[in-house]
Amino acid sequence: MNQALVPPPAVTSAASVLRIADVTKRFGALTVLERCALDVAEGEIVTLLGPSGCGKTTLLRCIAGFLSPEAGEILIDGRDTVRLPVNRRPVGVVFQSYALFPHLTVGGNVGYGLRMRGMPRAEIAERVARVLETVSLTGFEDRWPSQLSGGQQQRVAIARVLVLEPRVLLLDEPFNALDAKLRGMMQVELRQLMKRLAITAIFVTHDQEEALTMSDRIAVMRAGRIEQVAPPEELFDRPRTEYVADFIGSSNFWDAAADAGRVPLPDGQDLATDLRGPVRVMARPHNIRMRAGAHGPWTGRVRFHRSIGALVEYEVATEAGAVRVLALRQERARPLPEGAEVTLAIVDPDLCAVYGAS
Repeated sequence: MNQALVPPPAVTSAASVLRIADVTKRFGALTVLERCALDVAEGEIVTLLGPSGCGKTTLLRCIAGFLSPEAGEILIDGRDTVRLPVNRRPVGVVFQSYALFPHLTVGGNVGYGLRMRGMPRAEIAERVARVLETVSLTGFEDRWPSQLSGGQQQRVAIARVLVLEPRVLLLDEPFNALDAKLRGMMQVELRQLMKRLAITAIFVTHDQEEALTMSDRIAVMRAGRIEQVAPPEELFDRPRTEYVADFIGSSNFWDAAADAGRVPLPDGQDLATDLRGPVRVMARPHNIRMRAGAHGPWTGRVRFHRSIGALVEYEVATEAGAVRVLALRQERARPLPEGAEVTLAIVDPDLCAVYGAS
């Protein structure tokens, strides 16, 4: 395999490949990034996740060099890149639109950056061939972008970046142009490719399922700040704030009061907390069990249900408010109808979270 596509050697020091330190960015009086800090290790895929306007794309553009922060450092292999021009930063960017040149073939698109660097024609041809093999596009060298499917165009865009040997790969919502089924397939395919090549990457998306699929860690952003950074499972199971719990996955919240280190749950159980006074309790829909009929203290009536493949999602009206419940669909049993009386119970209180009431 060409040296350009061989995974880089492991970092021998404790330093991160990419370190974002207290980065702040303003547009006039508007602060869009405020003291953002993030470390990315060798071969790690970290996703910036958040709603539109939270600052994730602005942070990506600061890393790429398209924007300059007012304060903070962006270090790659220990070198501050804030004052480096775009063409001297060891990063590669895959854009939403792929930005392929329609007048160039696949081979021409992939080799364009190498030609701009003045590389000999024979070496360009060799490296282009090898990177196309890496993204499973061998034999497509002479095709035009208009002759490719959406997934193939995306692979060409990725190959065009990989051939330049970037130290950090930046991906700005690269699946937006794909339909839902192809998007799911490409998420898995791209993650497998990046892990095989040990690529260090920053991935930007507003789609939580995409982030959970692609990432080693996720940085959830809110109003220009990084709210929490954690692996997908930890982020889902142990969200640090109510905002993260609400943004990641589906959640139920209700008001309660903490006393003597305990918080009562609507089904009669309780859980430990260090908080006191008014609190907010969160339980995931899959952590709530539902039975037909009135059999306990937490009862309600089915407001609606919908089938999601092997699951059925219910919304139940209770005194604590509307509660969403996920249940396995029984093949020969009809879902409980609207208006049916049911009893709810928390499956595992330790999987609930408690937050201070705002």
